[in-house]
Amino acid sequence: MTIVSPELQSRYGKPARIVAIVGAAIMVFAPMVPWVYTGKILDDMRRAFDPSGLQILFELVALVLLGVLVTSMFGVKLGKYKNVVAWNSTALAASLGGLGYIAAIVLAVAVVGSQKGLGGLAAAEPGLWIALAGSVIASAGSVFLRKSPRATLAKVPSPAWVQILALVAVVAMVLFMAAFAVNLTEVESFLVCCVFIVAAVFVFRATGVMGWLSIATANNRKVLMLAAFAAAFIFPATQDGSDANMTVVAQVLIFAGTALGLNIVVGLAGLLDMGYIAFLGAGAFTAAVLSRSAYATFSIDLPFPVVVLISGTVAALFGLLIGSPTLRVSGDYLAIVTLAFGEIFRITMVNLDGTDGPNITHGSNGIPAIPNLDFFGFDFGKSHEIFGITITRQANYYLLLLVVIAIVIAVFANLNHSRIGRGWVAIREDEMAAEAMGVNTFTLKLLAFAGGAFLAGMVGAVKAYKDTSVTPDQFVFLESCFLLSAVVLGGMGTVMGVLIGATILKLLPEKLRFFDDYRMLIFGALLVVMMRFRPEGIVADERRQMEFHDEDEELADEVEEELVTHHDLLNPEGGK
Repeated sequence: MTIVSPELQSRYGKPARIVAIVGAAIMVFAPMVPWVYTGKILDDMRRAFDPSGLQILFELVALVLLGVLVTSMFGVKLGKYKNVVAWNSTALAASLGGLGYIAAIVLAVAVVGSQKGLGGLAAAEPGLWIALAGSVIASAGSVFLRKSPRATLAKVPSPAWVQILALVAVVAMVLFMAAFAVNLTEVESFLVCCVFIVAAVFVFRATGVMGWLSIATANNRKVLMLAAFAAAFIFPATQDGSDANMTVVAQVLIFAGTALGLNIVVGLAGLLDMGYIAFLGAGAFTAAVLSRSAYATFSIDLPFPVVVLISGTVAALFGLLIGSPTLRVSGDYLAIVTLAFGEIFRITMVNLDGTDGPNITHGSNGIPAIPNLDFFGFDFGKSHEIFGITITRQANYYLLLLVVIAIVIAVFANLNHSRIGRGWVAIREDEMAAEAMGVNTFTLKLLAFAGGAFLAGMVGAVKAYKDTSVTPDQFVFLESCFLLSAVVLGGMGTVMGVLIGATILKLLPEKLRFFDDYRMLIFGALLVVMMRFRPEGIVADERRQMEFHDEDEELADEVEEELVTHHDLLNPEGGK
C-alpha cells in the first residue's frame, strides 16, 4: 500500500521512522490518562493508570506499532529467507488502524455525549486528545516509510508443533474478542470494537501472517476444527450466566447451521434457491407437532434424536417435492420457482387452522408452549452448575446446537470431498459439459436439494424446542434472502466463510437495533462493497478467487505462488 510517491519515501524515510516511533510512544502512554470525565460514555475510561477494555485494545495497537517500528530498524532474517515480515507495510496498517480506531472513539464520545446531555466532546479529557495526536503523528511518519517487499513468512518452514500452537493462540484470541464484543451492551462500544477487529485483520494481512496461517491451517485442519469447537464449548463460561447474550449467540448458530445446508445447494451445486427458509420451517413445525405441547395436534412422546431425524426427513421430502418438477430449469427461473415455494409453504401453514384446512398448525397462532427437552434426565429448561460455571437455559440449547452444527459440518465436508461433491462442482461450473461427461445432473441436483433440506430440517427441530413456539411468520421470504446473503458474503462452497458470513448478518442486526430504521440500508451497502472489492466472499477457495479476478495478474501470481508454497511444504522431498 503506497500513499506518497516512492521519491518522497526515499528522501524522508529515515526521519519519518523517528517521527512514527515518537507517535507510537505517545499512543502507548495515552491509555494511562483519563479519556472522559464520566463513566456514562462507552465503557469507563475516566480512571488514570487503570485502562478500560476499549483503552486496552488501543494499547495493544500502540504496542504492536511501536514493536514493528523498532524491529524494522534492524530487520529479521531466518536463514536464506529475507523480508520475513513486511515491516513497513505493517507499520502503516497499524498506524492507520490506530488512527481509525481512536477517530471512532472520538466520534462516539461526541455523539453519546450530546445525546446524554454531557456536552459532546466537552466530556473528553486530555488522554483522548493525546491518543489522537499520537495516532496522527505515527500515521504521518508511517506513510513516508518505503514500501516493503512482499513478506516471505509463508515460505519459511516451521515445525508442526509451532503451527499447532499458533492456531490454538488464534482461536483463543478469537474467543476472547467474541466474548468481549458480545458483552458490550452499548451500540457505540460495539461499533468501536468492530473497527478494532477490522484494523487487526488488516495488520495481520500486512505482516504476511495471514499467508502463513493459511498454510498452517491446510496442514492442521483437524487440529483447528477441534480447537474451534473447544473454544465454542467454552464460550458460555465467559458470559457469567447471562441468558440474554446466549440467546443471541444461539440464534446465530441456528442461522449458521441453516446457511451451511443452503451452502450445499448454492455453493456446491450452484442452484439458486430463494425459498430455503421453508425447509427450516418444515423441520420446526414437524418437531412442534410431535412435541408434548398441549397445543400439538399429534402429541407423541418420541426420543429427541428420533424427532430430529423425522424432522430432517420431512424437510428432505419437501426438497424432493419441489425439486422433482422444477430442477429441469435453472438460473432466474429456478429462483422464481423456489421463491414461490417458500411463500406457498408459509401460506399453507397459515391455512392449516381448522377452517381453511385441517387443524394441524393452528394457523397464524402456530404451536406455542413447546416443553423443554429432557434428555437422559438432563432438563434443558433449567440452569445447571458445572464446575462452578452457571449454564443457563439458552446455554443448554447453544451447546446442543453446537453438536448439531458439528454433524452438519461433518456431512458437508464429506460430501464436498466425495465423488458426489465433485459432481456438484462440475454442475456448478458447466452443467452441459458435466452432462456430456456422463454426470447424472438431474439426480445430483435433486440430491443436493434433498440433502440441504435434511440439514435445515435438523436445525429447525432444535429451533422449535429452543424458541418454545413455532409460527408461520418466522419463515418469511426476507429470511431466505438473509441466508443466501450469508453464503455469498462468507464465501460459497466453504465452511468457515459461511459461518463468518452468518455470524455477521445475524449478530450485527441484534447489536445495531439503535439503527433500526437504517439496518437494511447498512446491510445493502455492505453487500455492494463486497461485490465490488471481494466478490468471492470473505473466505474463498482458489478456484473462485481466480474466477472473479481472472484479469488480475498480480492476484493470479499470488495464488500460483501460494499453491507452489503449499506443494513444497506438503512435499518436502519433491514428490508429486
